[in-house]
Amino acid sequence: MAKLSPIESEFATTEEAEAYDVWFRAKVQEALDSTEPDVPHDVVMAGARAIIEKHKADAARLAR
Repeated sequence: MAKLSPIESEFATTEEAEAYDVWFRAKVQEALDSTEPDVPHDVVMAGARAIIEKHKADAARLAR
């Protein structure tokens, strides 16, 4: 089990890095193979903006 430097990798060992790579590639392939309809970019961004605004409002309320 080779240890990795934090400068080289976010993983502690090569085994962890390789396991993540296998998992990540499987998730990408699963997405590519999906037959579910695509979600338009502007719809995703609108949802993300709504989440950010909600958190900003919550933070502002807590700061009072």
